[in-house]
Amino acid sequence: MRAIILLGLFTLFSCSQDYLPKPKGYNRILLPSQEYRLLPDTFPYQFEYSTSAKILKDSSWIAERYWIDIFYPDIDANVQITYKPINGSEQKAAELFNDSYQLTAKHNVKAYAIDESILELPNGDFASVVALEGEVPSQFQFHVSDSTQHFMRGALYFKTATQNDSLAPVIDYLKRDIIHLLSTLRWND
Repeated sequence: MRAIILLGLFTLFSCSQDYLPKPKGYNRILLPSQEYRLLPDTFPYQFEYSTSAKILKDSSWIAERYWIDIFYPDIDANVQITYKPINGSEQKAAELFNDSYQLTAKHNVKAYAIDESILELPNGDFASVVALEGEVPSQFQFHVSDSTQHFMRGALYFKTATQNDSLAPVIDYLKRDIIHLLSTLRWND
């Protein structure tokens, strides 16, 4: 009898009118404020990058002197920056532009949308920015050149298996950082 009374009291007090079933969960993503600092002038280029990011030397086996990664430790993402001098060679410039377009085209297999835009930058250069949708390894890419001396290419990568639709707020956040990078870009001659 005592057990029945305790079970009844437990049932009476355990129920609440405030209970709501939880919806399907999504990753909670806390994005830092977008503040920027200037890249050191030891590179042939200079731009502002996020204070929540670290500049790392590219450690790949094909890396060249001025290749860097802008690494976001809290988001586990990086923007790979590659730089090539053109030195006035129209042929070299054409090859670099062609290589950039070919690298982007490799994503056609998994991308269901590729949106390219041309941005005129404050320094007078033009940048091609490409947003890719679908389960692609790089969701945002760009290349920019002054067409006579400098060529830079960048690509956004995540070190996670999370689906890109779940990463959409982070991708948008990093796109704004990359656009800021491009809008503050200047070449050190």
